[in-house]
Amino acid sequence: MVTTFLGELYTSFVWIPTAVLGTALALKLPAIIRLWGQPLLRAVGGLLLFACALFVFVTPPVIAWTNRVTGVPNFSAPWVYSLLTAFSGAGLVLIVIWRDGLSDRSNATRRARRWVISVYSGVIVALWVLFALADVPVERIRDLDTYYANTPFMRELILLYLLAHTVAALITVRLIWNWVRADALHGWLRWGLTFLGAGYTLSLVFDLAKFTAVVARWTGHDLDTLSTDVAPCAACLAAVLIAVGFILPHTGQYLHGRLRVRLAHHQLRPLYVLMRSVDGDGVPFLLCAAPELRLIRRETYIRDVLLPLARHLDEDLRTRAHRAALRLGCTPARAKALAAAVAILDAIDAAGRPPRHDTTTGHPDTADLLQEIGPVSRALRHRDAIDAVRAAVRGEGNRAGTTGAVQANSPTEAARSAEGIRRTPPAHPAEAPRFLLPRRR
Repeated sequence: MVTTFLGELYTSFVWIPTAVLGTALALKLPAIIRLWGQPLLRAVGGLLLFACALFVFVTPPVIAWTNRVTGVPNFSAPWVYSLLTAFSGAGLVLIVIWRDGLSDRSNATRRARRWVISVYSGVIVALWVLFALADVPVERIRDLDTYYANTPFMRELILLYLLAHTVAALITVRLIWNWVRADALHGWLRWGLTFLGAGYTLSLVFDLAKFTAVVARWTGHDLDTLSTDVAPCAACLAAVLIAVGFILPHTGQYLHGRLRVRLAHHQLRPLYVLMRSVDGDGVPFLLCAAPELRLIRRETYIRDVLLPLARHLDEDLRTRAHRAALRLGCTPARAKALAAAVAILDAIDAAGRPPRHDTTTGHPDTADLLQEIGPVSRALRHRDAIDAVRAAVRGEGNRAGTTGAVQANSPTEAARSAEGIRRTPPAHPAEAPRFLLPRRR
């Protein structure tokens, strides 16, 4: 019952790994064509191409069609086994080049690559020679390995392709799992290698099932279901995992980069809206603009509007606001962003009045303000925090105006008043206003 279900599952879903592998090949193909001189990309292209072809020609309808077109019974057997052997060799070449890095052109790497290509090319030639010597007149679509397990020359052919695939899978699995434990891998590459390792590990289940069924035939037993049902299902799942392993680093990095650009564009909206209220215009909308272009246009617009406001910028207010935000418990980075936001809002309010700075002597240094527009824009989302900093600045000014009277009554009263916020933090962080607590990243 279980094996029958597995056989039906394989027949129904054998095109899934083909589609996934084809997607991986389509994603990698532009880079492979553009950078054809790199051995790593050529190995990736060869691996995915052999894998796609393998799962196209291994389906029962295509096996029967190939035999019928060539007019040779079981011609699909050496053809499919050659594709599987080429796939195994391409996997080994890929791991050897990938492990040593793109810049490694050492003699050891070149020798290893030539050795793998020579050995597996020789195995493919041997498969066709053995098939030509074997007598296999009866066409077998699904159970050829077990049906001809005791046939001279065909027996050696089956054993040879299984050994070649098993050796390649074992070496590849060992190299991949050793690589996954390295510390210098970024997240997407580590996940991709994990899926690759799982896929090649599962391909060993294919080899084990095939070997067991063939050896059972040699000893007079019948375990054909392992070869006809279990092994193909393991191969399909292994191919899907291997394809995901190749897709994940490429797609994950691409989507992550796009998400960061869109998030940065969205985070600049508060400052962009504020600048648009000052300038009256905005960035013209472009329907087909790429996200990176939209981000650059928004950043440029904000800086262009901020620059004329520099002559109204009160650096003393900005310094006092930064000091007040620190006293209120903000982190240094958040305090700096809140202080800049307070200074910008004050400059906008003062834009209708005469400038604070003489245009002939230059503007105050606003380089850091123009560079760090992202944190300032995020700070503008929290008007309650800005209002608290403004109130603290006004309170500091009021205390400075009454310092003389306070000192006449008590020499230490002014110091106690100025240090009260710093020295009397809330008993528990939950008692502090939410907007004053450091933001978790």
